[in-house]
Amino acid sequence: MALTLNTRVSELQGVGSKYEEKLKKLGIVSVEDMLLYFPRRWEDFSKITEIASAKAPGTYCIEGNIWSIGNKRSARRRMSITEAIVADKTGTMRVVWFNQPFLVKNLKQGDKVLLAGRVENKFGVVQMISPAYEKKGDQQKHLGKIAPVYKETEGVSSRWLRYEMDKLVKVIYSFKEYLPAEVIKRQGLIGYAAMIRQLHFPETTHQLEKAEERLNFDEMFLLQLAVQEQRKELDQNRAIAIQFNEDLSKEFTKKLGFTLTNAQKKAAWEIIKDLSKPVPMNRLLEGDVGSGKTVVSAMAALMVASAGFQTAFLAPTEILARQHYKSLKELLELFEVRVEILTGKTKKSEREEILRQVKDGEVQVLVGTHAILKEDLDFWNLAFVIIDEQHRFGVSQRAKLRQKSGSEGTMPHFLSMSATPIPRTLTLSVYGDLDISVIDEMPPGRKKVGTFVIPPEKKQDSYEFMRREMKKGRQIFVICPLIDPSAAGQATMELRSVTAEYERLSRMIFTDFKIAMLHGKMHSSEKERVMNDFASGKTNILVSTSLVEVGVDVPNATIMIIEGADRFGLAQLHQFRGRVGRGRYQSYCFLFTDNQSETVQKRLDAIVKINDGFKIAEKDLDIRGPGEVLGERQHGLPDINTKNLMNVELIRRTKTEAKKFLEKNNLDDFPLLKEKIQKYSGVANLE
Repeated sequence: MALTLNTRVSELQGVGSKYEEKLKKLGIVSVEDMLLYFPRRWEDFSKITEIASAKAPGTYCIEGNIWSIGNKRSARRRMSITEAIVADKTGTMRVVWFNQPFLVKNLKQGDKVLLAGRVENKFGVVQMISPAYEKKGDQQKHLGKIAPVYKETEGVSSRWLRYEMDKLVKVIYSFKEYLPAEVIKRQGLIGYAAMIRQLHFPETTHQLEKAEERLNFDEMFLLQLAVQEQRKELDQNRAIAIQFNEDLSKEFTKKLGFTLTNAQKKAAWEIIKDLSKPVPMNRLLEGDVGSGKTVVSAMAALMVASAGFQTAFLAPTEILARQHYKSLKELLELFEVRVEILTGKTKKSEREEILRQVKDGEVQVLVGTHAILKEDLDFWNLAFVIIDEQHRFGVSQRAKLRQKSGSEGTMPHFLSMSATPIPRTLTLSVYGDLDISVIDEMPPGRKKVGTFVIPPEKKQDSYEFMRREMKKGRQIFVICPLIDPSAAGQATMELRSVTAEYERLSRMIFTDFKIAMLHGKMHSSEKERVMNDFASGKTNILVSTSLVEVGVDVPNATIMIIEGADRFGLAQLHQFRGRVGRGRYQSYCFLFTDNQSETVQKRLDAIVKINDGFKIAEKDLDIRGPGEVLGERQHGLPDINTKNLMNVELIRRTKTEAKKFLEKNNLDDFPLLKEKIQKYSGVANLE
């Protein structure tokens, strides 16, 4: 059978149907998929150490002859121990494997072997523990060389993959080069096929470095091309230019009753300048929880209304939509700007009247949830769209808003708002098609929320503290990772669920206080009732899922309890913490966890020490990767190496190269390159 890149792996000798399903779990269906399944890391076993020099604890690769090998049983632990004595010209070494009795069939006395593993010195005895092994021969695939290590699944090990990859070497050169020759030359890169070969079969560290350089460059260059093409396309559209009304802006700030921070003033001016251009604004307004993004967006909506045009304000949840409606109504009705709200819960008769008023231009600002996206809603002259927590809306949903512009041939200005700070490197790369405004300054007088990790033995003390706070009239949030224990698998059964925690606190801990429960399975009217009761002070404690992560504003709440804190990302923990400390009282965030591992404690220690949302976002990206930070379905990224997304120098290099290339060339003339870019086409756009 002639192998091609399209050959299915099930047709390969040694793979067949037995491994077909296992490989499918790794996304491998064809020979092309297998060769593009790159290693996660590499073990350098190319340096052979003489036994006499491998005495200090560490990892070594040694070569020698097996003098003796046999199995014995451990009396204490009842395990099988395979023990061998291996010798080279400089000495001997004891080698031990646990629970691998089959090794005596594979390795015999007199065999010449390569062994790679950790050497330990226990009670004066030097021994190598559970090393990887390979018989010395002409075709070394694992040891005595730089060995690739792949992401594995049950039944598919790196050792197995190395054998299979070795059979496909000749097919590698069927891969066609897609990068333009001018880019390869300018950047000093190796060819595409050479990169694939050197990633799987590097002969030297230099070869591996050159292959990794090409792989990393390609990832970020393709991303930059996609982003810049997107931006170019957006800049070709037209928008309604909204004239700046200086007198109105001064009157607006005067009536606020407080002074805008310098960061708010700067962000507002950047947005207003964009609105005045005939090209659609595509801006992201970032600001930590409580930094005052709504006020800035209200000023922009006022400019639009004064020019005679409409604004749509889209929020991801009904709770958040109602909160924005209340704020915008208070801020804008002083200037006779009509603000209305439309949600899935709006009564039919009321909805029909609002639809009519929006179509006739009587409503200047419409706040709502997904209900705004319904086909039967038409604007009179929509010129401005504000989307809060834009990553929660899909690409197709945002496209519907663009279609609702009332003026023929124009597109609305877009302002996205996010209380989840985005790492600086992601704003340079993933969000390269967006202009960014940052409110990195909190309103004066806001107290820092005291954050503490509470171990199990200190939990009772924290409950006493909570009791004292509630007696002063304060309120408490309790966040749980699960809704119902039965909804979780065995591995997560130990997590506190909302229902279980609600019952426990009500019946055993705070029997004399009023406790409510909030989760996503509740009817929207019930959710609203629970939230309103908490906001008005009727409820002392609210036990909830991550529903309260965004937008809930209860100034009287001073304590945030997070059960199973180790199960949340740092950015999400920071969002939860931002729900308290919104009033004049000192507030606290208690992180409850039973997980005492060093990794977890180190991560939670970061949230205790860092209060800056942008620094936390950088840390979160480093720990969890872009998929988790941005949301796997929304970020639109293929499986990009997180280190590349944090490499400012690489981002600048590829951005410059992408601009240079696009200035001189049309992508239509490079079909292979254009095809590669397609998988990046959903990146951070607002279409």
